[in-house]
Amino acid sequence: MSSIELKAVEKWFGDVQVIKGVDLEIEEGEFVIFVGPSGCGKSTLLRMIAGLEETSRGQIMIGDRDATAEPPSKRGLAMVFQSYALYPHMSVRENVGFPLKSAGLPKPEIEAKVDAAAHVLKLDDYMDRRPKDLSGGQRQRVAIGRSIVRDPTAFLFDEPLSNLDAALRVEMRYEIAKLHQTLKSTMIYVTHDQVEAMTLADRIVVLEFGKIAQVGSPRDLYERPANLFVAQFIGSPRMNVFPVGAASGVSMPSEAVSLGARPEHIELVEAGMGDIQGTVDVLEYLGADTYVIMSCGTAGQITVRVNGNTPHKPGEKAGLVFAPQHIHGFDASGLAVKMS
Repeated sequence: MSSIELKAVEKWFGDVQVIKGVDLEIEEGEFVIFVGPSGCGKSTLLRMIAGLEETSRGQIMIGDRDATAEPPSKRGLAMVFQSYALYPHMSVRENVGFPLKSAGLPKPEIEAKVDAAAHVLKLDDYMDRRPKDLSGGQRQRVAIGRSIVRDPTAFLFDEPLSNLDAALRVEMRYEIAKLHQTLKSTMIYVTHDQVEAMTLADRIVVLEFGKIAQVGSPRDLYERPANLFVAQFIGSPRMNVFPVGAASGVSMPSEAVSLGARPEHIELVEAGMGDIQGTVDVLEYLGADTYVIMSCGTAGQITVRVNGNTPHKPGEKAGLVFAPQHIHGFDASGLAVKMS
C-alpha cells in the first residue's frame, strides 16, 4: 500500500485542457471516489494516475517517489475496467493467475495467491468454469481477483459496475466495500453514480470541468456543499434551489441570492400557512417514502420527501415549511454563504 499525491496536474489534448491543475492527497488505505457528470475529466484523471495517459504538467507521487514519467508497469497499480477483459478460453483459475504466470512466478506460489484471492472474493466454487458460464457480477469478481493477486500498491476502478443490472450493482457495491475492509488497500474509484460514491467512499472528489469542486466525506458533501454545483449533484432527489425572494418567511444572509433545501428538510402544512405556498403536481410513491413534487410559483418546482402513506393528492394546495437549521444559502457566483 502507498499514498498517492497529485501536484498541480494538468492534461492537454492539443489546445484543449481537460484537467486544470488538480491538487489532491490520497492517504494510504483510503477509499477515494472521483465523481462528476460525463466529460468532467474523472476517467482521464484516473488514467493519468495509472500511467495510461501522459501528464502534461505537474507531478504524480506514489509514496515517496515521483512516478509522473513512469510507465504503467512500473507504478505497481492494478486497474479494474468497466469491461471485464477476461480470456474466454481460460478457466477462472487461469484468468486470475495469468498476471503471475506472465511474470514468471513459480507454480506453487501462483496457486497459493490465486486460492487466497478466490477465497476473499467467494469464487472457490467457480474456479474451473469459463467466463461464459458466469454471471456479470461473478465475471467482475474474477477481474478484481486478477488484480488482487498482483498485491498492488493501489487499486484503480474505472466505472466497474456500469455494465451490471440494478440488483447486481447493489450486490457488487457490498462486495467491493467488504474487499476494502479486508485488504485495507488504497482504492481510487471512478463513477458517475452518486449512490456508489455515497455508499462506498471514505472521501469523495467532485469534479467539474476538469477542476475539483469539493473534496470531503459523503456526509460533508451532503450536509455542507461548498457551492451550487455540489449541492445539486450530490443527493437524490437533488437539493431544491430557488430565489431567496420566493420564500418571504425565511431569514437569509444579505449576500444570499439563492436558497437551498433538501426534500427531507421540508414539511407540508395547511394551505395559507408556512414559508411558501404550492400545489401538488405529482406523487412518486417509493414504499417507505413518497416524493411530493410541488408547483410553487416563482420558486418553481419543489420536491418534498414525506411518509409513504401520505394522504396528499395531485391538485391539492399546501404550505411548505423549511427546517431553519438545514437551509443553505448561495451567493451570486454560486458559492455557499455562511448561515447564522
